[in-house]
Amino acid sequence: MPGTRIEQGERVTLRTVEREDSEFLQRAHANPEIRYPLGTVTHMNDSEMDDYFEEFIEDEHNVGFVVCLDDAGPDHPEEDDTEPIGVVTVRRVDWDRPSLAYWLVPDHHQKGYGKEAVSLVVEYVFRTFDVHSLGAHAFDFNAASRGLLESLGFVEEGRARENRFIDGEYRDSFQYGLLRREWREQ
Repeated sequence: MPGTRIEQGERVTLRTVEREDSEFLQRAHANPEIRYPLGTVTHMNDSEMDDYFEEFIEDEHNVGFVVCLDDAGPDHPEEDDTEPIGVVTVRRVDWDRPSLAYWLVPDHHQKGYGKEAVSLVVEYVFRTFDVHSLGAHAFDFNAASRGLLESLGFVEEGRARENRFIDGEYRDSFQYGLLRREWREQ
């Protein structure tokens, strides 16, 4: 059973992350097409997934959403057609600059789902929490993620040179930021 619907966009739904989503998350973290762009070098076993839930998902200082395609709504209350396609998280929502992270399963890349989901989360965070800005980072080889951030108004603020060893080489990452007033002015 998918988690509670928190936000609904035109094509995607944001739902709470539940323990029942562990298998979906574990498969994603084992997929090199997802974990390398995130800078995650290893996959998670069941015990590590339990730790991940306790440290990040169930921590009151973080918010996380499963990005879903579904037909559920007032006219279709059944939840059977819900398909999880990714995750968007925001860590440390009690700080002035929480950190945004996101991923989609590769079959759903380049269809606009990521931009819609991240936009919904940015709006949710600025509406719900007293934060001045949001931060995010993307690796130099992840042009799609950098483009998504820039299309939403995030500004490149810095570059960390060779800061993560990923798939056989050290890679640069770019730090991005979005101020609340910049989001509102769009």
